[in-house]
Amino acid sequence: MLRLARKRWRIRAFRKRRELSAVVNRTKAIQTDNILLFSTLRNERVRLPFFLRYYRSLGISHFLIVDNDSTDGSREYLAAQSDVSLWTTKASYKRSRFGVDWLNWLQSKYGHGHWTLVVDPDEFFVYPFSDTRPLRALTDWLDASSIKSFSAMLLDMYPKGPFDITPYQEGQDPFELAPYFDSGNYVVQRNYKFGNLWIQGGPRMRMFFKDLPERAPALNKIPLVKWDRDFTYVSSTHMLLPRGLNLTYDEWGGEKASGCLLHAKFLNTFALKAAEEMDRRQHYANSHEYRAYRAGISTQPDLWCKWSEKYINWRQLEILGLMSKGNWA
Repeated sequence: MLRLARKRWRIRAFRKRRELSAVVNRTKAIQTDNILLFSTLRNERVRLPFFLRYYRSLGISHFLIVDNDSTDGSREYLAAQSDVSLWTTKASYKRSRFGVDWLNWLQSKYGHGHWTLVVDPDEFFVYPFSDTRPLRALTDWLDASSIKSFSAMLLDMYPKGPFDITPYQEGQDPFELAPYFDSGNYVVQRNYKFGNLWIQGGPRMRMFFKDLPERAPALNKIPLVKWDRDFTYVSSTHMLLPRGLNLTYDEWGGEKASGCLLHAKFLNTFALKAAEEMDRRQHYANSHEYRAYRAGISTQPDLWCKWSEKYINWRQLEILGLMSKGNWA
């Protein structure tokens, strides 16, 4: 059944390619060993300078981005970047399975044989030794270990006090404003159908979904994959097919290497974004997540709690059990 589902989603992505129009296509510059980043965005202009700088510093060679009808200059800014290939669409984000169909198509066409990283503009990948080793070192080790996928837990970052007090400036490191995270307070279950772990918790569950914790956003992601055109993401980057790509943990109690995605959602830009997405109604389950955000924002919440800890580095996250270097030395 999952094999048929994979075929169906690949066909769907092939059809959805018609919704994409190239703004600038520089993919001829992609070399065989390049690590590629794929992303979908809308109205993220203020975040883009730091986002691109961060991932260039890790070793991303080329960015393949879908702009979903931005009105804030995001498209123009990205089109001017020499290492960006850009597509645009006015089509429904919701009907593209929240951008998954668009990126599945681009990864199938341009990502085959490459290590591909799929992230949102507010997600920043941290992996073992990321402060001293480039992303290439990680992918070389994964290749040598015959590992094709690498998981990362989404770690919501936030300030101390209301998150709309200090404005975020273009090009600024967002974690200067939002350096805290929940060191505990997470729930992990196994998804037996797809074989992946399902993680929930952190500030969003305790603050915005305390009455319905089962509806809190999933924090498990598999953003880094040695892509093959037969692969397909099923739901965001939470899980993939073939099913074996989701087995990024050791069933016998040991630790496999994993990372984190530092999530810079809770800045002063968040209230405006939540209001926009409520109006558009292009998110999962009739935007119930953004309805919860909008209700919570009205109280000017302070996400600080007894689990709050200030971020230092990846080693701190490993000590807390939020990521692992496994047997990568």
